[in-house]
Amino acid sequence: MYKIIVDSCGELPEELKKDGHFMTVSLELEVGGARIRDDETFDQLDFLRRVKESPDCPKSSCPAPEEYMRAYEGEAEHVYAVTLSDKLSGSYNSAALGKSLYGEEHKDKKKIYVFNSRSASVGETLIGMKVQEYEEAGLPFEEIVAKTEAYIDEMNTYFVLETLETLRKNGRLTNLKAFIANTLNIKPVMGSTDEGAICQLDQARGMNRALEKMVANMISRTKECENKILAIAHCNCPDRAVLVREKIEKVAKFKKIIIIDTAGVSSMYANDGGVIMAV
Repeated sequence: MYKIIVDSCGELPEELKKDGHFMTVSLELEVGGARIRDDETFDQLDFLRRVKESPDCPKSSCPAPEEYMRAYEGEAEHVYAVTLSDKLSGSYNSAALGKSLYGEEHKDKKKIYVFNSRSASVGETLIGMKVQEYEEAGLPFEEIVAKTEAYIDEMNTYFVLETLETLRKNGRLTNLKAFIANTLNIKPVMGSTDEGAICQLDQARGMNRALEKMVANMISRTKECENKILAIAHCNCPDRAVLVREKIEKVAKFKKIIIIDTAGVSSMYANDGGVIMAV
């Protein structure tokens, strides 16, 4: 038996929520004095309203190590945790410490491995799906870990934001740069570095052009598309996600393309109208 634990920045499609092998460990969000748990009770529209009305940047707090330790418990002999990039959150370190705590309190032969996704959102989702693919194929634990780490090495994450306000509020952009970008309708095309940090890949005037550049960047860096699953997450903009899928389908054929709405932490990063893509 196996279990795949994904922190709540990784959106799970409905079929995986119902799959007994998957579970979520929730982060918490703070905005405008309110604390919001990123679980099935998360109300995206209410959260986005609070973000818009608050002069302060929304914040997230990672699960405590004890939460991960409890998640590792159960009958599964193989347990895998997939967390937000350690460059963006303390979730990875918390999951790793939870593994140490589990080892101190339990003397069973359970094997546990914590993956630093070096990504976020649907990047985590794809990693969890890859682990399941290898488990269902009957591969041994150590080979699954090695193959999944190799998959993470090749994976890339991209995103385009409708608004730069969250980046401005948390100090990643100067007020002047944010003002100029918003005034001129400049949309940055962002991506993940090899280490899991955030970098700017390109920019364009207008959302449609920015999405086109995001797709072009992805295509230029992705090999053997027909053998890969591509995932798109959107924050309250399903039509925009479908548009991105259509742009991709015009230039490449993927094994599968999935679209999903962002949960709490990803909504905080993407903000209203943001689109995230991972492959």
